[in-house]
Amino acid sequence: MGGSDENFPAAIRQSNIHGNNRRALSIINGNIKESQKRGVLTEKNAVCGKKPVIPIHRPITRKFAAQLAGKLQQPVIKEVKSFVESKSSTCQLEDCVIVDAEEYKSMYDDNDVPMFVQHTEAMLDEIDRMDAEVEMEEIEEIEPVADIDSCDKKNPLAVTEYIDDVYAHYNKTESLSCVPPNYMDQQFDINERMRGILIDWLIEVHYKFELMEETLYLTVNIIDRFLSVNKSVMRKKLQLVGVTAMLLACKYEEVSVPVVDDLILISDKAYSRQEVLDMEKLMINTLQFNLSVPTPYVFMRRFLKAAQSDKRLELLSFFIIELSLVQYEMLRFPPSLLASAAIFTAQCTLSGYKQWSKTCERYTNYSKDQLVECATMMVRLHENAGTGKLTCVHKKYSTSKYGYAAKTEPARFLLNDAEF
Repeated sequence: MGGSDENFPAAIRQSNIHGNNRRALSIINGNIKESQKRGVLTEKNAVCGKKPVIPIHRPITRKFAAQLAGKLQQPVIKEVKSFVESKSSTCQLEDCVIVDAEEYKSMYDDNDVPMFVQHTEAMLDEIDRMDAEVEMEEIEEIEPVADIDSCDKKNPLAVTEYIDDVYAHYNKTESLSCVPPNYMDQQFDINERMRGILIDWLIEVHYKFELMEETLYLTVNIIDRFLSVNKSVMRKKLQLVGVTAMLLACKYEEVSVPVVDDLILISDKAYSRQEVLDMEKLMINTLQFNLSVPTPYVFMRRFLKAAQSDKRLELLSFFIIELSLVQYEMLRFPPSLLASAAIFTAQCTLSGYKQWSKTCERYTNYSKDQLVECATMMVRLHENAGTGKLTCVHKKYSTSKYGYAAKTEPARFLLNDAEF
């Protein structure tokens, strides 16, 4: 084969013969800038001693210089050399014309575009993809964890000096407030369906008496703990257990406690005053006077603060967690997980995607993956909230007082994700 190395494009000669990557970079970038001003030379220019301009519309950075120079190896050189030799005999300088880059590309079929053009375009596409992935990883890594107590430093009621220790204690002792998730198997005259009816009714009683939110959660906890220990509760006494549990919770949480006669009246006078007082003694002794247990409510308040919630998110979160109180199957989850999953589900419902910040993860001690199972069950409860017989929670949160939270469309995409 005839021909001299002088017929090779200067950029290739510099990068392969001298190994000067920086020199190759400056020439290639120079060519790109020139092509943006003058268009791209035709194939005749390439064989007439002119430097062919690679039709690339993106700059090559120093980061990729070494990779680009290394990719232009001997197979590419042979192809260009053969191309030059086949055209050198017919080339005339006056035949050289300038054409647009798109016209240059249209002169070839997909398979006829020079290898170095195809290869470099593929390299730059891959580099762009890699850079995008790196940027996303950096964004996730640098997401700050907010100090949710910084705004309360001067509020003595917020006890910011001790708040972390308080919740560390709650996390440590929450197992004491949990019951076996299958405790109903040991009861011979009542079942989980009856429990659901009782709690659904107590939510309505709680609403009519305008009691504090803490009272409801403690009432449910007292009922479950008592039934898990006392295995001989008769069906006709189950409502008495519920009423008495609310009386005990009111004495612990409320400033103004409902009188016993009011509780008897709302029970349609099914029980006497003495029966209520006797059940109160039995229950408080069975529980060994231990009413200081962490319920889902105490975690809800802290975790909503971590989520930087507004009123809409708060009401929707409480709607979801109250639906969970009624369902016996939700006893398998500890209070902190129930609270975290309720807030996560509410955030997903309002945003339309899985939203769980580093701040929420830090203060709840639960990752997004740990919440998906419970959240999926909560979405199903949300879907079925207005159906069946247990509808008190749905009616309660369908009012303006509770922001019509029950009318929010559930996050069904979480159900779709759970299927795969």
